[in-house]
Amino acid sequence: MSIEQLTALEIGRRIAAGEVSSREVTAHFLQRIEGGNARINAFVHVDPERSLQLAEDADRRLAAGELTSPLAGVPIAIKDILCEEGVPTSCGSRMLEGFAPPYTATAVQRLLDAGMVPLGKTNMDEFAMGGSTETSVYGVSRNPWDLERTPGGSSGGAAAVLAAGLAPLSIGSDTGGSVRQPAAFCGVCGLKPTYGRISRYGLVAFASSLDQVGPLAHTIEDIAACLQVLAGHDPRDSTSLAAEVPQYAAQLGRPLKGLKVGVIREHVEHAALDGAIRLAVERGQQQLAGLGAQIVEVHLPHTQYSVATYYLVAPSEASGNLSRYDGVHYGFRQVGSAGAGAASPLDAMISRSRSVGFGEEVKRRIMLGTFALSSGYYDAYYKKGQQVRRLIANDYQTAFEQVDVLLGPVTPTTAFKLGEKSSDPVQMYLCDLFTVGANLAGVPSLSIPAGLDEKGLPLAVQLQAPVLEEPRLLQVAHQMQRAGFFEQKLANDTL
Repeated sequence: MSIEQLTALEIGRRIAAGEVSSREVTAHFLQRIEGGNARINAFVHVDPERSLQLAEDADRRLAAGELTSPLAGVPIAIKDILCEEGVPTSCGSRMLEGFAPPYTATAVQRLLDAGMVPLGKTNMDEFAMGGSTETSVYGVSRNPWDLERTPGGSSGGAAAVLAAGLAPLSIGSDTGGSVRQPAAFCGVCGLKPTYGRISRYGLVAFASSLDQVGPLAHTIEDIAACLQVLAGHDPRDSTSLAAEVPQYAAQLGRPLKGLKVGVIREHVEHAALDGAIRLAVERGQQQLAGLGAQIVEVHLPHTQYSVATYYLVAPSEASGNLSRYDGVHYGFRQVGSAGAGAASPLDAMISRSRSVGFGEEVKRRIMLGTFALSSGYYDAYYKKGQQVRRLIANDYQTAFEQVDVLLGPVTPTTAFKLGEKSSDPVQMYLCDLFTVGANLAGVPSLSIPAGLDEKGLPLAVQLQAPVLEEPRLLQVAHQMQRAGFFEQKLANDTL
């Protein structure tokens, strides 16, 4: 069995046992990237020399007994939204062209401290605003299962490199589904943890009350191991939770007898839901019942307002976060004459810099958010959106008083064709129907594979749990994995 077909934990075990070195494993994946990335455009920055040096450091630290993580020496891909000192970080935007951060994100530093080896930065929708990785300044990424289809977004590159066997693990960010939707489209696992479970320090902000770093992997065991490295309080992030970090692998083997699983009626009966995905959810119900769980129908009555609420709250926060990119303090600067009617040369420069530096989707969301926050409209839009957000969160709280976890779809459809929705923003936004609720409520949510449809495209289902109940979420998913609901599987190796 070749290295890319092994789980991350198995790779780590072989490295720790001396059967293979981290340098050898890293060189293998770098060779895979060199041969396969051009077809899918998933990596946007790779520094082989640096990765090999980090791998050699991991081998030295392992030999000295300095590393204890089971993922020590294992390569990992990092979304181009997480800062790493001296490494280009562009968020897929011309606005951050040539930017190399002077500091490292806490999540990335924890990976480095554990002895893991970053392979490079992965492609993404510009500033994480998109659901198809089509808004990146680096061009579109392609789904390894079908090169004419999207790998999802905004963490499309992070999911595509797993499906193509270019990396054994990756991390992305999830503001409204940006880890889970790409995971679903690419046939891998993707976790959005509880808001505040993983530090956002060094994560370039989109919507600060929604953004969360999350791991992607082929197996639940790998997700649990990666989360173990990433989770924990960080005083540099004021939203970071001080709660104790449990041993995420400890509960994986516990049986599900007596567990209550709620099936979200508003999701499984939604008119937009593809029939094959509905059947996948039903298959999940049947398997969970066979494992001893009790299946209960639950309601999230404010689901119908979730997309509208999200697209008020998130753009409003983006409007504030992205206002720093003015060509003066931060970001790309477009020089030139002031032009007729300009208020001042400075105003003209800022206007030009933002017009050229930001892409169309980012400008659309900034304008939407700025309008929602503007005088005379704040109460009608942003404030109302926050009030409905509270109702959505209350729905989750009520549901979790009845059940232990929720089961439903991740996406309305399987991976759609590139260009199919890019000219219709509303249709693209509606792809977030089933994912934005978890972000608005701050609860953990996990996408797991559910086989393939008749076109050979990955199917997926979503599990959600109460705040800080990642162990329960991973327990349920692991038992489903053990029972054969899904298995590690790469896309057809045409790369």
